[in-house]
Amino acid sequence: MELKGNDLSLIIERVLKELNERDTKKEVSDGVFDTMDEAIAAAYEAQKVYQEYTLEQREKLISSMKKALMENAMSIANLCVKESGMGRVDHKYLKLKLVAEKTQGTEILRTEAYTGDKGLTLVERGAFGVIGSITPSTNPAATVACNAICMLAGGNTVVFSPHPGAFNSSITTMKVLNKAIREAGGPDNLLTAVAKPSLENTSMLLNDGRIRMLVATGGPGIVKMVLSSGKKAIGAGAGNPPVVVDETADIKKAARDIILGCSFDNNLPCIAEKEALVVGDVYEELIKYMKENRAVYEINDDQADKLVKTVLNQDNKSGKYSINKTFVGKNAKSLLESIGESAPDEIECLIYRTENCHPFVQLELMMPILPIVKTKNFKEALKLAVEDEHGNRHTAIMHSKNIDNLTEMARKIDTTIFVKNAPSYAGIGFGGEGYTTYTIAGPTGEGLTNAVSFTRIRRCTMVDSFRIV
Repeated sequence: MELKGNDLSLIIERVLKELNERDTKKEVSDGVFDTMDEAIAAAYEAQKVYQEYTLEQREKLISSMKKALMENAMSIANLCVKESGMGRVDHKYLKLKLVAEKTQGTEILRTEAYTGDKGLTLVERGAFGVIGSITPSTNPAATVACNAICMLAGGNTVVFSPHPGAFNSSITTMKVLNKAIREAGGPDNLLTAVAKPSLENTSMLLNDGRIRMLVATGGPGIVKMVLSSGKKAIGAGAGNPPVVVDETADIKKAARDIILGCSFDNNLPCIAEKEALVVGDVYEELIKYMKENRAVYEINDDQADKLVKTVLNQDNKSGKYSINKTFVGKNAKSLLESIGESAPDEIECLIYRTENCHPFVQLELMMPILPIVKTKNFKEALKLAVEDEHGNRHTAIMHSKNIDNLTEMARKIDTTIFVKNAPSYAGIGFGGEGYTTYTIAGPTGEGLTNAVSFTRIRRCTMVDSFRIV
């Protein structure tokens, strides 16, 4: 068959149009949009499709997401550190691996049933709809991935608003997950975001009526904004976790565990040991064992004073200290070099003997600096621990073999996570039992969030029917 010029032009035009449509579709399926309105609209429409998916279908998508996360974990970890300048690649990788292995899916969504003379009542978990998720720079990819899995398991779609300091790594993670969803046969735009971060976009997310729930993982400022939105909100805020060591502890193990927890990802996790309160009888022994670790370096008063002036800011009027964000998540060697001190590459944690009033104790540094305070006894250590935690009710750690002391601290400190005789990260399932999450809701009380946290309770009653006996 011979094609005429006009026929050939029409065929070429049609092919080019189809290719253009495919390219456009590919861009849209990444979930990244030019405006917040477009991102919300896409997630809103996607949720209409997704709400028809069965639990089995949801779980198929989640399995694909977890597989893709593991396959891309190292490259994402590298991107997180390169972009934010915070943390360690090997530990970022371990966080993503933990998310892939221990984030709960639809299996946690259990139905309750009540039967009696009047029939049957079912209580089930239903989706909120579209969730707005604000994520941090400290644990960017892990939070995006964990929230995405949990929120999709609950039947929701998600609009992300990542922190500008880790925007590209957060968006890259989201794109990896969206690709995995597509490959598993899922719809486009279950996860969306805007191409450029801004306060205006975040404000739109908070106020748009199509967003039925808000989740903020970050500092007190953003958590307060979310809780003031008038919407159902979950806030995962700051902490300043104390670790208490009494005279009954396995001191050698305690020394190792505390350093492991404090130095993990350069102390970025909000659950990490931020200050140690140690009973006097074992104070020197604990420090001795810590210093046997080649990764530990004890700073003196002069070095500590220089670090205070470098890694903290002090208000001239009030005299109050705040964190110099330039140094958040930096490694111990970099911190020493910032004050003109040289240190071997293996240094991972700086320790410092000090009083409880020192700003290193009172501020959540998110740097591998561990202030160690000597106390008279367990009672004083516990009193100071409660004060130093500042009522965040986030995380606390204790090393002891005294059940009464452990019980008393658990009751008095009243934190969402309480780790006993292990590094802090055992509390999120890393070396400890239980599922993991990077959205730990202390301010709003949900605790370690999972799919249940992102669902509505729905009750269905049938009177005088379906009562079997």
